[in-house]
Amino acid sequence: MDVTELWAEIVHWLTEHAPVTAASLREPGGAPDLLEVEAEFEVRLPDELRAWWSCCGGTGPDVLADVLPPFYTPYGRAEALDAWREHGKNRPAQWERPPCDYYAGSPGAGYHPAWIPIAGDGFADELLVDLRPGALRGCVLEWEQEAARVRRPEWRSVAEMLAAVHRALTEGVPAGYSYPTVTEDGRLDWQIS
Repeated sequence: MDVTELWAEIVHWLTEHAPVTAASLREPGGAPDLLEVEAEFEVRLPDELRAWWSCCGGTGPDVLADVLPPFYTPYGRAEALDAWREHGKNRPAQWERPPCDYYAGSPGAGYHPAWIPIAGDGFADELLVDLRPGALRGCVLEWEQEAARVRRPEWRSVAEMLAAVHRALTEGVPAGYSYPTVTEDGRLDWQIS
């Protein structure tokens, strides 16, 4: 399945099994102007991320929906851009490249401008798409704000991440290091294994 099919299947599953979480998700609202977003990021977005943002609008303001393991709410393109800008503000001298390896998927400290946030935990940790060059360009990393670093790649791509979530929801297997559960009030939750 491609990214749009995977997202549609995930939303369908949520609608049936975790309706409160499903209700918090938004449509992207109009045709996305991804050229404007790319111009600000100063990088071409992977086709998978472009496709996902064409069908996923994130959630409403201050709404958490742990759709992505272990506790991440997907961002729409506007939320992603806002989060990325916020990281730039936290580097007051200039938005420079931090001391980390040049290649995608490698560990890093400090926030690299080629890391595009795609989901957040409501505090400061995020899932990022790594757009540094290399064989792992487009992989999904986990940003730990308190430690100011990224972990190893969780998934090689947005499509692989969504496929893992879909498989976890429909087959009850882990996605990353978390299992999906549904609370009594109809919210998706992830239990760390």
